[in-house]
Amino acid sequence: MATSTPPRPAPRPRAPARKKAAAAPQKSAALPVAALPADQAGALPGLRTGDDVETRIYNTVFESVMTQRLTPGTKLPEASLCTLFGVRRATVRKVLQTLAHDHIVELRPNRGAVVAAPSPEETRKIFEARRALEAAIVRLATRHATPEDLASLRSQLQQEHAAMHTFTQPAWARLASSFHLRLAELARNPILQRYLMELVSRCSLIVALYEPPGKASCEHEEHARVVDLIEQGDAEGAVAVMEEHLLELERSVCMQHEAPGNSLARMLGMA
Repeated sequence: MATSTPPRPAPRPRAPARKKAAAAPQKSAALPVAALPADQAGALPGLRTGDDVETRIYNTVFESVMTQRLTPGTKLPEASLCTLFGVRRATVRKVLQTLAHDHIVELRPNRGAVVAAPSPEETRKIFEARRALEAAIVRLATRHATPEDLASLRSQLQQEHAAMHTFTQPAWARLASSFHLRLAELARNPILQRYLMELVSRCSLIVALYEPPGKASCEHEEHARVVDLIEQGDAEGAVAVMEEHLLELERSVCMQHEAPGNSLARMLGMA
């Protein structure tokens, strides 16, 4: 009788499972992007859950930015989006406001919406905040990670290594970002995890917009080194590797981009 009650502590380990549930929307969103296989679609931070028209518009714009079809400063005319998605202006405006809140687009008075173009100073501050946050996360992950957690991380690293040689740069960047989010789960602090989700999303946007083509945005070897040090219980060593890893990611960003020459429908993957 008393033995059937103790197994109820299972709800705690399920906290990380929420992150997987939050990542599931990509499979149901039916986005027009074929670069990433279905089993890895959940790696991209920032996509919304649901299949309503607002979610589909949001995810299509977001995905198009992250795969570099929509470049910084590209105009997103309300009338064109209404035609492409078959919706009213009120719906498009609501989605654009949400995208602006998430720093994906900028709403300019009397000029409409354009894809966001983070400044060098804004980029510096975002990466600075992320380095501080991930240092705290790595220390907590070193304290709390179980052998099963570390085995799961190593399995993820194997997928990363395969993706580096198989998929496109945006697809690889998605899987690399998921490593950082998985590490945040192991810190067992949902508040830090939520903050990192926002920062990873913003960093991924910056990298997708400005990183030179053909360069891996997150080095697999550095991820593997972080896991090795966590397994050894060397929190400060893992923090130092993560710090340099994120500094190198910031240095790889090139804050210039060519003006787009395609139609909006083509840049959204709808033509």
